[in-house]
Amino acid sequence: MTTRMIFAGFGGQGVMLMGQIISLAGMLQGKNVTWMPSYGPEMRGGTANCTVVISDEPVASPVTSSAEVIVAMNIPSLLKFEPAVTENGYLFINQSVVDREPTRKDIHVVKIPCNEIADELGNLKVANMVMLGAVVGAMNVVDVDSVFKALEKKLAGGKASLIEINKQAILKGIEIAKSQL
Repeated sequence: MTTRMIFAGFGGQGVMLMGQIISLAGMLQGKNVTWMPSYGPEMRGGTANCTVVISDEPVASPVTSSAEVIVAMNIPSLLKFEPAVTENGYLFINQSVVDREPTRKDIHVVKIPCNEIADELGNLKVANMVMLGAVVGAMNVVDVDSVFKALEKKLAGGKASLIEINKQAILKGIEIAKSQL
């Protein structure tokens, strides 16, 4: 099985880290993976997205014009990538930032109040991990143990103190996504 995903938002929202962690989790499970970043004109505040492909088969190309999973962390990402969701695919929306409804009726929409949950956990910077948890919980592409191992590898060293709150954010995202399905 092959799952194509696009994570999109403003620079600084952690969309690249979401893609890196889920890609690494797939690799840890022995899957074939690609991760391809795309940055706007500025790192922070500009648009950023990455494409992830996780498959049981070799991946021919990291480039995709459509995906089974789209994550829109902001309005410009929703507007740009909603048309790219495959029929019966999943559109994950950060409802803390996106104040409009998607137009498509042939897709599954999962709305997650990422910023509010991150704020409740005590650190707004973990909003991306809330969303990553939602994707993991809804899609079953990778398991949570692999995500935690990938998170520990990505945040090793100076950022190790952030591992626990990021795990809490992922678990909260999984819980919320499962309650919507």
